Amino acid sequence: MQQSMEFLTPEESAQVDGALLTSKDKFSTRLAIYSLRCLRQIAAETGLTPEEIPAEQVKIWIKNDENLKPNLDIDANFENFFTRLVMASLSPLKQVAQESAVPLQHLTVPEVVKWFEKKGKIE
Repeated sequence: MQQSMEFLTPEESAQVDGALLTSKDKFSTRLAIYSLRCLRQIAAETGLTPEEIPAEQVKIWIKNDENLKPNLDIDANFENFFTRLVMASLSPLKQVAQESAVPLQHLTVPEVVKWFEKKGKIE
């Protein structure tokens, strides 16, 4: 489980901040990186790959994460909202993995940032 309520490390934040992205794309990139971390933790605990993790498993992880409880008012609305965010991040993460030709669980932060930069230039 994560050690603090920081959603990204300072290094990860610096990589996103240094990217040529709109504010919206920076948010999406941060969310994808954090979701990847969550999915990796859930995968390690369950033996599933990140792609196999169902939404219900994400919700269970949120309920049981001791680092989230003292800092956030976790209720059913938050659990559902956060679960939807993590699950929505799977789509771009799968695209990053496919284009990078690596398994999703082995993606790196630079690969995710680079993909969002590339996507932003196309749009």
